[in-house]
Amino acid sequence: MAAMKKVLVAAVVAAFAAFIGHRFLKVKEMVLAFREIPVKHLNCHYLQNIEYGAEDITILRDGLAFLSTGLKYPGLPSFSDEPGKIYIMDLLHPKPTPVELQIKGELDLTDFNPHGISVYIDEADDSVYLFVVNHPQHKSQVEIFHFVEENTLVHLKTITHPLLHSVNDIVAVGVESFYATNDHSFTNEALHFVTVLLGLHWCDVVYYSPKEVRVAASGILSGNGINISPDKRYIYVSDIINHEIKVYERREGEQLVHLKSVAVGSLCDNIEVDHRTGDLWLGCHPNAVKISPYNPEDPPGSEVIRIKNIHSVQPVVTQEYADNGHVLQASSVAVPYEGKLLIGSVFHKALYCDLK
Repeated sequence: MAAMKKVLVAAVVAAFAAFIGHRFLKVKEMVLAFREIPVKHLNCHYLQNIEYGAEDITILRDGLAFLSTGLKYPGLPSFSDEPGKIYIMDLLHPKPTPVELQIKGELDLTDFNPHGISVYIDEADDSVYLFVVNHPQHKSQVEIFHFVEENTLVHLKTITHPLLHSVNDIVAVGVESFYATNDHSFTNEALHFVTVLLGLHWCDVVYYSPKEVRVAASGILSGNGINISPDKRYIYVSDIINHEIKVYERREGEQLVHLKSVAVGSLCDNIEVDHRTGDLWLGCHPNAVKISPYNPEDPPGSEVIRIKNIHSVQPVVTQEYADNGHVLQASSVAVPYEGKLLIGSVFHKALYCDLK
């Protein structure tokens, strides 16, 4: 009997070890540890004043671009001790140059740590509101600003909520309402790693408004970029570790119904949507295992992926830019505008490219 127990215990231990080993190999596949990326460059130059990344970028129809810089995030390299900043750039100017926005109000800027951003324009008076994910002391909160002049933001409100515990990105759908992705199922890093290791799809999308806060969609391994279609009917979410973009339809009461998932073959960070065509542009990490630990001799690469006709039976997924890290490291966002393309990164630089 004792011998049988020993055999059973040994079998259970061996099965568990095999399972954990399999999951570790799966995690390596998820971070594309074995992928070699071919170089595919565009005619680009570095943006002035952007030295510590442009983790997220969004462009208005009139060519005004907002950029968040200086992100400090657990597990990722950071090369600046200064607080993060928000820049603005006029793409209709003959020589567009990012200019730091001045922030007024009661927000403590000594630990400003901007991450994902989104803009909402109030059709009633054309007021521009900038929503910024902020991680002061690695907390998770959303700041709402009013863009009032050429180079000024006025801080209006800080939003915190237990459901907004690990916000990565947001898409504004009202003056004070938005959808947000959580990239962790637990705030504890060790517990989150266990969920990834076990392949548990426990991350979610949260809908926030002053009247209600609730989970709008779930079943995500690690939520990252989020954006909305030009007609406001669909929400797109990057499940970064699953290498796919999830498509949701907005229903009555701000319910999100999952319609499909589109494989992209890379760890895609932020999502931007072409205002004219509805194409999705993704800033991606082709070999994320190189981001942490960071080795300047073997830096993480960059990749831009485009999805055309995402609502068709066969969306067209194409690689528009790729670099091995010698030009741009850790790309996180790509935004087209009038034949040009802005490519931002987590901690490196930003590129201004010609698509024509």
